[in-house]
Amino acid sequence: MNLAYFLSILVFSPLLGVLVLSFLPRTQESLIKTVGFLATLPALVLSLIAYFQYRAGAGLEQLNEKVSWIQFGDSGQLGNLFSIDYELGLDGFSLIMIVLTAVLSTLAAIASIHIKKEWKGYFMLFLLLEVGMLGVFAAENLILFFIFFEITLIPTFFLIGKWGYYEKENAAYSFLIYNGLGSAVLLIVIMVLFARTGTANIDALIAAMNADNPQLVAPISENMKMGMLIALLIAFGVKLPIFPLHSWMVRVHVQAPPSIVMLHAGVLLKIGAFGLIRFGMGIFPEQFQSLAVWLAVLGVVNLLYGAFLAFVQTDFKMVLAYSSISHMGIVLIGLGALNEAGIQGAIFQVVSHGLIAALLFFLVGVFYERFQTSNIQNLGGLAKGMPITAGFLLAGAMASLGLPGMSGFVSEFMAFLGLFKEMPILAASGTIGIIMTAVYLLRAVLGITYGKSHRDFAGITDMKKFEFVPVLVLVGLIVLIGVYPSVLSEPLTSTLETIMLGIGG
Repeated sequence: MNLAYFLSILVFSPLLGVLVLSFLPRTQESLIKTVGFLATLPALVLSLIAYFQYRAGAGLEQLNEKVSWIQFGDSGQLGNLFSIDYELGLDGFSLIMIVLTAVLSTLAAIASIHIKKEWKGYFMLFLLLEVGMLGVFAAENLILFFIFFEITLIPTFFLIGKWGYYEKENAAYSFLIYNGLGSAVLLIVIMVLFARTGTANIDALIAAMNADNPQLVAPISENMKMGMLIALLIAFGVKLPIFPLHSWMVRVHVQAPPSIVMLHAGVLLKIGAFGLIRFGMGIFPEQFQSLAVWLAVLGVVNLLYGAFLAFVQTDFKMVLAYSSISHMGIVLIGLGALNEAGIQGAIFQVVSHGLIAALLFFLVGVFYERFQTSNIQNLGGLAKGMPITAGFLLAGAMASLGLPGMSGFVSEFMAFLGLFKEMPILAASGTIGIIMTAVYLLRAVLGITYGKSHRDFAGITDMKKFEFVPVLVLVGLIVLIGVYPSVLSEPLTSTLETIMLGIGG
C-alpha cells in the first residue's frame, strides 16, 4: 500500500465514470448502465484492499495525504497565521465507513436497474454522490469535510426530485431546506473554530482544544465551546435525524427511488453519527460529557417515538422510515452512555443499520417494480407468489429486530449494556422500544407474507438473477457481523482507545 495518492484515487475514482458517461449518447441505455455500475468498482476494490491490509497489520498512517492548499494572514517569523491544506486520511472508524459506502454504492448501482428514465443523468449524479460520501469519511480537516458534505446534497436533491415518486418535489425541497440549514449551522461552527485556532486540521483542533495551554489565535471560553457543541448537535442531529428534526427524512424515505434510499438510509444518515463521534466527542470531550445524559434521553425518545409511529403505519416504506428514526435512537443511547461498550455499540449500530436498511429498501424496490405499491395490505400473500423474496424479507426483519446471530443484536446489546452501566432506569425504559420493534416489524412482515391476498400472482416472477446479488451480499454481511463481530471491533480498537482517552475513560 505504498501507492501515492491512494486515498485521492479511491475518493475520486467514480468521476472517471462521470467522464465516460458524458461522452455516451443518451440512447445507449445498456452501455450507460454498464458504465454506471463498473464506475463504482474501483472504490470498492481499493477500500477492501485498505481494509484487509489494515487487518493484516499495516498502518493506516501511510495512506495519509497532505498538500499545501490555502495560506493567508502573515504573522511574521511564525509564517502564515491561517492554513488550509488538502488532507485525506483514515482511522479505523472512517475506514469502516469508507468500506460501507463503497459496498452500498455498488449494490445500489445494481438496484438502479429499476430506474425507468434518463439513465445518463441519473448515473452521473449517482457517481457524484458517491464521491461526496467517500470524501466525507476520508477528509482530515473540517473545511474539506464541509466541501464533501455539500457535494452530497446537490446530487441527492436532484436524484430525489427527478426520479422519485408522486410527491418527489416536496420531498426533495424538504431535504434541501432541512439539510441546508444544518449545513449553515455546521459552517458557522467551522468558521469560528478556524478563526480562533488558525487551523482546520481535525487532529490539530483536538490537540489545541484539549491542551492545558493551547496556542490559539484567540481564546475560546468554556461557554463558547458548549455553544459550538450544541450547534454541532443540531447540525448533525438534522442529518441523523434526532427528534424533532426528522420530518424531512420520512418524506425522503417514502418518495425517493429505492436505490437512492439504500444510500440515504445506509450512508447519508450515518454522516450525522460520524460527525457527532469524530467532531463533537473528539473536539469537545468535556462538554460532551456534560450533555451525555441529554443525549441518552434523546436516544430513548427517538427509539420510542419511531417505534410507536412505525406500529400504526399501513405502508411498508413508512414503517421502515420510522424504524430508521427509532434505530438511530440506539446510536444516541450508545453515545450517551459514554463508556467503551456504549460507544462501540453506537458505531456497530451505524454499520449494522446501514446494511439492514439497504437490504429492506432494496426489497421494497423489488415489490414496487412488480406491484406498483408498498401498501402492506395490498402486498398480502407474498409467500405464496414470491416465496424466496418473502424469505429474504423475513431475514431482514429478524436482523432489524435484533435476532441473535445477526448484526442488529450485537449493536443493540452493546449500546444498552453501556447505558445500563450508567443510567439503568433510563435504559430499562428504552427496552420498551426494543419490544415494540419486534411488534411492528413482525406485524408488517407477516401481513405482507401471510396476509390475505388481494391479487393474482400468475406471471409474477420471484427474485431475478441480478436481484440476488445485493440481497445475498447484504444478508451475508449482516450474518458475518452477527457471528464474527471482530470484523468491526478489531479495526475500531485504536479509534475507541483514542475516544476513551479523550473523555477520560
